[in-house]
Amino acid sequence: MKFSVAPMMDWTDRHCRFFHRLMTRRARLYTEMVTTGAVIHGDRARLLGFDPAEHPVALQLGGSEPAALAAAARIGADLGYDEINLNVGCPSDRVQGGRFGACLMAEPALVGDCVAAMKAAVAVPVTVKCRIGVDDQDPEQALDALTRAVVAAGTDALIVHARKAWLKGLSPKENREVPPLDYDRVYRLKRAFPDLPVVLNGGVASAEEARAHLAHVDGVMMGRAAYQEPWRLIAVDPLIFGAPAPVASPKAAAEALFPYIARALARGTRLHAVTRHLHGLFHAVPGARAFRRHLATQCVKPGAGLDDLRRALDLVPETGVPAEIAAA
Repeated sequence: MKFSVAPMMDWTDRHCRFFHRLMTRRARLYTEMVTTGAVIHGDRARLLGFDPAEHPVALQLGGSEPAALAAAARIGADLGYDEINLNVGCPSDRVQGGRFGACLMAEPALVGDCVAAMKAAVAVPVTVKCRIGVDDQDPEQALDALTRAVVAAGTDALIVHARKAWLKGLSPKENREVPPLDYDRVYRLKRAFPDLPVVLNGGVASAEEARAHLAHVDGVMMGRAAYQEPWRLIAVDPLIFGAPAPVASPKAAAEALFPYIARALARGTRLHAVTRHLHGLFHAVPGARAFRRHLATQCVKPGAGLDDLRRALDLVPETGVPAEIAAA
């Protein structure tokens, strides 16, 4: 878990994860959060399907009922997921209404019961993703209390988004941006629990920043930067893992996606379902704006195919790569 891409609702679907895997062989990838009810009663092929190339890939679950979480974790493990993660950090109203996500920060004993039930149900690692606290909680006390509960239950790692979540007064989007980041709080947690693998999340904007955090914690999780500027992932394997990058440039990453897109189109998937994840692929490159416009106007049409993506890529010359990739 040295480096991972965060679970992000409406973003990290199977197409996004496959695309990200083309740029980093080593990062751990996460699904969008899936509720226990959806896992147990829903369309598993649609909700939980993934390509073998995505490994290592983790399933993030939302729920607060230990037996249901255990059942959903077992389903995920049987499908081949490498890790089951419990969401104790999402601040949306819908999640609060279901008594899971960040509101569980106020119920550490229940979170511990959930982790214990999941651990008893599966052999793969069970992890927790949380905030440093919610609303008026003291982050020193709240995070330590949650950590003690999940450590006692046997969690294999704790992923900490280094911000509070304000369940009253801030929207989910504001909760990702407004509460100040407190990386030192996560560093202190690691020092207080040296045997617990601690992963830092929140505001990490580059592989270089991730590498700096690794002096203090066991792993780093990148969220919006990885999605909105996916070219940054090309630097991850060289900078974090000391391994060659699987592709040399953003354009090469898009071209490597062609066989996957061909298979998806053959199954009846629309081109836009895949290309919507490519909008931020080019940074400060001539033609980047024209590329995005072509994706937004042509690749969304019914019947759009690989030729439409090729025409979009033709708008971007094979000149230069972002400095971060070049440095790696």
